Amino acid sequence: MNRNSVILVATALLVAAPIAAAPGDMSVSAFLAKADALKAKGILALGSSDIKLLQSEGKAAGAAYRKRIKADLAQKRPPHSCPPAKATVKSDEFIAHLRTYPASARSGTSVTTATADFMKKRYPCT
Repeated sequence: MNRNSVILVATALLVAAPIAAAPGDMSVSAFLAKADALKAKGILALGSSDIKLLQSEGKAAGAAYRKRIKADLAQKRPPHSCPPAKATVKSDEFIAHLRTYPASARSGTSVTTATADFMKKRYPCT
């Protein structure tokens, strides 16, 4: 392979490679695909690195949500939602929420946005 071919192949690989997103920025469609693949593996999923990836996504989305609530309070804005001090979310409930997004909207909706939507639906301010 000559030098120009190597450069073309390297450029094609760089363009085709997905850009790494920050935790919490994964799309709902990507999250569900990974969650479904893990579920299909059953007990064998325990050794998958995707478990930690999905946990990282969830933690980052939760942190962004808490930051938003604190900012609302600090700026004296009406809060986005009103969760209890120790709100917990079960993974099955969250995944069920993700499935409520139409398939056409899932790739354009981040896990962070979906988390905020879930909390607003679950803990509305009354």
